[in-house]
Amino acid sequence: MATIGIIGAGEVGSQIARAAIANGYQVVIANSRGPETLARLVAELGPNARAATAADAAEVGDFVVVAVPLKLTNDMPVEQLAGKIVLDTNNYMPWRDGRYAVVDVGEKTEHELRQEQLPTSKVAKAFTHIQAPRLFLSARPSGTPGRHALSVSSDHPEAVEQVTRLYDQFGFDTADNSPLSESWRSGPGQPAWLAHEHQALPELIVNLANARRLPLG
Repeated sequence: MATIGIIGAGEVGSQIARAAIANGYQVVIANSRGPETLARLVAELGPNARAATAADAAEVGDFVVVAVPLKLTNDMPVEQLAGKIVLDTNNYMPWRDGRYAVVDVGEKTEHELRQEQLPTSKVAKAFTHIQAPRLFLSARPSGTPGRHALSVSSDHPEAVEQVTRLYDQFGFDTADNSPLSESWRSGPGQPAWLAHEHQALPELIVNLANARRLPLG
């Protein structure tokens, strides 16, 4: 049974944990306040889940989900994430996190910054244009006509393959929107983001192609 480490136990991290448990994974989940504060969530998730520190979740995960916003000063456990595939669920939201000039001018995406902060990991942007409840509401078996599709962006093909397998297990088709420099195409305000309630694979491919750099504001 594979183990998913999850750093961040908010709405997104908790819902990914639920979906992972439902699909046969073990989960080790962490937040910023300490494992003891996750007792209720772990009890809900059941015997295949436990709470830990971020470093422990990173260490034991076969791959790791980072469900917390990017900070310009890295706060992720670099050593424990070395060599691992890291799924970054973050979106660049200046109204929440403050402005990053390098992202505003289009020089880099927030996910390229995450990759720079984790140079020995293989970062993929994943689960960023679906609302957390829809991880269950929109999931459908493989081959279902009009199945909801999600995008993935990475500089590492093996990370794209991992996310594609996970999406399929969770009930979604995949559009490869690599590399990380293209990850802005599924960001807030873009067509793929606005169609978060449902978009099948052909629609998602078009929405990604139709993305345009948005004015600052």
